[in-house]
Amino acid sequence: MRKQLLILSALFISLTVFGQKNELKIAEKAIKSNDFTTALDVLNKAESLISNADQKTTAKFYYLKGKALYQNGAASADISKVGEAFNKLIDYEKETKQKYTNEFGELLNKLISSVAEKASSDYSLAIQTKEDADYLSAAKKFHQVYSLSPRDTSFLDNAALVYYFAKDYETSKKLYHKLLDLNYTGITTVFKANSVEDGKELTFADKKAMDLQVKLGLAENPREEAKESRREFIYKNLAMNYSNLEDNQKALEVIADGRAEFPESYSLLIDEANVYYKLGDNVKFKEHLEDAIKMNPTDPTLYYNVGVMNMDQGKIDEAITFFNKAIELKPDYVDAYNNIGAAIIDKVTPIIEEMNKSLSDFDKYDKLQAQQFEIYKEAVPYYEKAYELSPDNIGVIQTLMGLYENLEMKEKLEKIHEVYDSLKQ
Repeated sequence: MRKQLLILSALFISLTVFGQKNELKIAEKAIKSNDFTTALDVLNKAESLISNADQKTTAKFYYLKGKALYQNGAASADISKVGEAFNKLIDYEKETKQKYTNEFGELLNKLISSVAEKASSDYSLAIQTKEDADYLSAAKKFHQVYSLSPRDTSFLDNAALVYYFAKDYETSKKLYHKLLDLNYTGITTVFKANSVEDGKELTFADKKAMDLQVKLGLAENPREEAKESRREFIYKNLAMNYSNLEDNQKALEVIADGRAEFPESYSLLIDEANVYYKLGDNVKFKEHLEDAIKMNPTDPTLYYNVGVMNMDQGKIDEAITFFNKAIELKPDYVDAYNNIGAAIIDKVTPIIEEMNKSLSDFDKYDKLQAQQFEIYKEAVPYYEKAYELSPDNIGVIQTLMGLYENLEMKEKLEKIHEVYDSLKQ
């Protein structure tokens, strides 16, 4: 009985091997006839038999599947599937005898160069047009290059960024997560030298290529430049993807992870502040801006924004202090001048309230009105400076008209009214 089972097993194995080889012959014949659909159909059916095949048959199967997917380089070929098939064969033959690796290696390199060139071209066009569709086309091609060559993770980085520009936040998010899972840093060494002929900067694939050009007297001033880590930027863009998808809590989690890795990151601190602002948490927004000022005390925008927060909280004197600091750092800061004027005018609010209660007390009313006009006079120079820096700012012009009218500055009122009328035409 056992002998009979052994005979049946041997017969089954021989039939399986025969089936494998027969299917591969059919597929190979279909490929030679450019009937790639039939070839793939046959190969897909035969795939379950390959697990028990010998090395030679398995390699042949991977080779034929790659050829069938490649379709002689036809535009209709699925680049991602082609890259997967080519790399599967190459990886398999690394552990066995190499027969098809050189052929697939050459085809793969050509594909990588071709698709990378198209990706760069599409990206250049997108920069000009600013169209989401053009960015998306470039992103897909950068993604295809990574599919063809998974070791070139910089193309995955490019794809994630350009998907973001295309507003495809879901795909961008997934790719950034993949980069973090791969522990990608983007740290690389770039080899550069200058052409002896015209002095132009040249970039080389590796040190050996650079040194050879220098040795031949074709290049000079060889140098190595290290590119900084991209991980901080990855955390930043991943958080922005989540924020654009209205998942601000997840954005804060990503930024927290990023700041744990880069505790001195000014950029991530600002991003965190902006997410809190988007959530309507002005207290934490202000706290983060104040922390940012400590980290970067020369950024006028930070002082301006903290001034706005103080103004919203009714802290007028503190707001003016921050606006003045912004002007100190940026003397042409129109909005800061405008907001100082607005903050000063805000001081009038309690006076007007008291005036409304004193309508029958003429002496008190007149004194309060005099205080009101003194405050208006204090605000005028700031609005005039804002107008000087931005002469077509309707909001500033209208405020000046109101101030001049209240203060009976007739000559200035007439001139500013003429400007207003000309802008309204």
